[in-house]
Amino acid sequence: MGEKVVAGPIGLSDRQRYREKLQQCLAGLARLLAEKRFDRPKNLMGLEIELNLAGPDGMPRMMNAQVLERIASRDFQTELAMFNLEVNIAPHRLGGRVFDRLAEELRTSLAYAHRKANEVDAGIVMIGILPTIARDDLVSANLSDVDRYTLLNDQIVAARGEDFRLDIEGVERLSCTSASIAPEAACTSVQLHLQVTPGRFADVWNAAQAVAAVQVAVGANSPFLFGRELWRESRPPLFLQSTDTRPPELQAQGVRPRTWFGERWISSAYDLFEENLRFFPPLLPICDEEDPQAVLDKGGTPRLAELVLHNGTIYRWNRPVYGIDDGVPHLRVENRVLPAGPTVTDVIANAAFYYGLVRALAGEARPVWTRLPFEAAAANFDHACRYGIDARLEWPRRGRYGGTTRMPATRLVLDELLPLAAAGLDAWGVEPADRDLYLGVIEERCKRGVNGASWQSRTFHKALEDGMGRDAALAATTKRYAELMHLGEPVHTWPVGLPAPAVSLG
Repeated sequence: MGEKVVAGPIGLSDRQRYREKLQQCLAGLARLLAEKRFDRPKNLMGLEIELNLAGPDGMPRMMNAQVLERIASRDFQTELAMFNLEVNIAPHRLGGRVFDRLAEELRTSLAYAHRKANEVDAGIVMIGILPTIARDDLVSANLSDVDRYTLLNDQIVAARGEDFRLDIEGVERLSCTSASIAPEAACTSVQLHLQVTPGRFADVWNAAQAVAAVQVAVGANSPFLFGRELWRESRPPLFLQSTDTRPPELQAQGVRPRTWFGERWISSAYDLFEENLRFFPPLLPICDEEDPQAVLDKGGTPRLAELVLHNGTIYRWNRPVYGIDDGVPHLRVENRVLPAGPTVTDVIANAAFYYGLVRALAGEARPVWTRLPFEAAAANFDHACRYGIDARLEWPRRGRYGGTTRMPATRLVLDELLPLAAAGLDAWGVEPADRDLYLGVIEERCKRGVNGASWQSRTFHKALEDGMGRDAALAATTKRYAELMHLGEPVHTWPVGLPAPAVSLG
């Protein structure tokens, strides 16, 4: 959401003009693809992490402007609400000790940001949804003071025409309404970027869709919202409902939501951009002066600004991205499935697992997406969000008989996917020490049946058993989580429960 958008009145003609410009951009993209103008492979990956600001009491702090002023680094930016920040790690080439280098950069950046936040009695918490966030925190008054967010909120609210309904039934049920998109800010994610050639794009995107459920199962870290225990990974249903421009009648007609898993395997990147124009009305109809065809005629590279802006308002879990570096266009797959946290080691382990897995699956002779119905991949994703590390997933059978079978996600990872991820990391040229360290974290989570969500839930329930009230238990769980997060040992090693209070010897 980083584009500089200036709020202003939007007229009827603006939408028509924007739609025309979108078609011109799409034609420009088709021409770039046909003329093979895209960057050659550089094996580049990138990482963005959304973060929460919380005080020593575990409660959210609405002060990202003050914290960013102190951090004073372009690596850190605002996010949707005042208790959010985002950190961007510069692109790296996959290979060698890349994951150790990423971990070191991330630890340094987060430690610095945490020290700066401490100056105003706040701290950085890397977690999918802050357990202490309350409905009163997620109101439009707490959106970041950035024109783009104001305009986006206004347009989504206008498109919907009524309050947003949040209704998530998990361990407990949450049912409430919101007058703005602010509840979306509760969702803090890790975005993994992979630059790919147009020829490889469809295979990589299809592979990423196929493994999205597995990523969530091993990485879930968002079991609480507004004091209720919901799904193990509650971000996807919350994100869908809090940005849903469809009133119930349009939902009943089968109109697609803007937060979307998709509905089919693809054969090119063009498919996704074309679907975005065909299915989704523009929310931010702001036109650029550029004529993409004229730029192409002169041998230049068009920015395709309208297409990029529109694409940023459709929240696919694996999103296509068009970008330009040094005047050369490129395509990326942006994987948006994972929650933030728990620790830097866990985040990098999730990344290593993903990059290894998509490399291996995208190169298979009989790719998984030719053997797994798309509907099964979508159902797997919902199931993994609901049950986390305890999910059972549908997956193609090994051997010549074909068909699919349902199995525990942990067994699928241990028996089939970790060896594939290891082979994929080898193919990227990643050092065995990096490969074994970070895939070892995923292996231990699966063997112990522990991830961030299960730790949060068990610790919360232990606090309840020890006589704490719900709000106190959530706050205590959050404080303990933050403490262990900053110590940095991966979540599968964390002791469940709260530390015993110190006994005074006085």
